[in-house]
Amino acid sequence: MMKFTVRNILGWLLACLLIRLGFVKKALSKALKGEYILSVYFHNPSKMEFEASIRWLQKQGLQFLSVADVEQISLKQRPFPKGGVIITVDDGWQRNEANIVSIAEAYKVPVAIFVSTQPVQEGTYWWSYFSQAQKLKLSPPPVQALKQIQNEERLLRVEEFRKKINLGREAMTVAQVRNISKSKFITIGGHTHSHPILINCTDEQVYFELLHSKKTLEKWTGKSISYFTYPNGNYSQREITLLEELGYSLAFTCEAKQITENDLGNGFMLPRLAFLEGASFAENICRMTGVWKATLRKLKYAARKNKTASASITSPPLVTTEVVFK
Repeated sequence: MMKFTVRNILGWLLACLLIRLGFVKKALSKALKGEYILSVYFHNPSKMEFEASIRWLQKQGLQFLSVADVEQISLKQRPFPKGGVIITVDDGWQRNEANIVSIAEAYKVPVAIFVSTQPVQEGTYWWSYFSQAQKLKLSPPPVQALKQIQNEERLLRVEEFRKKINLGREAMTVAQVRNISKSKFITIGGHTHSHPILINCTDEQVYFELLHSKKTLEKWTGKSISYFTYPNGNYSQREITLLEELGYSLAFTCEAKQITENDLGNGFMLPRLAFLEGASFAENICRMTGVWKATLRKLKYAARKNKTASASITSPPLVTTEVVFK
């Protein structure tokens, strides 16, 4: 259900305009012709949000692909599909079992859930302590700022607020991960152990995060873990190389675009389109088809261009009469 905020109301108005102008129809037409695969990811949607999304995608005539299907397509073992869509889910929130797995089974739709193992063991995600601290007016640093600093420093700040705040379980339990992994419609993938920003980690930390989470999930599920998503979408060539060495075969980013045949040339840089929980369904239709981010990029580009043009008109001429250029 849409949360009635100024941001969401404005988003709904823009989305309705984009739909009315035919942008969504055009994007769907390209997908159905096989120009690209729609790649949509969720975090912690309500059951209503997830079911509405699956029903809408089905109604458009799209065919749901598993991550194994995408791997086969990347290896040229099957043709690039017409009307393909892949659904992935990050983190492993406790409500995923009721809100996502149940719908995947009811509609017979393959879904990949990428699980961070430490939250499963401990119950919480590190950024939730700062969200709660904000509500309690404890003046925490912004989560976005914590994503920019070295991992050791971030861990110190997390520990500082863990001591001040108690949170209930947010992540699935080990038993839940084990249970949903038995579903023929669910694929479990890796999402690191503690959900750090990998590019801010040392080589040793990255190796531990990728290997430990893989081994832990394999122990819990009894299945090979071959697929991965980068926390926050951040990665470098170091992470790609290490994923290959550790036996992963595909990895997904947060680059907001559809998957083209060219993108499958590097299976460790696959883009995805984010569903925004709490936004209007009209906005999320635009998001799932790739129209939303493409439009925002164009608007930002136009705004920068206008700002540059305005500055060049209003700025005084540069005086250079006494400057000697060498």
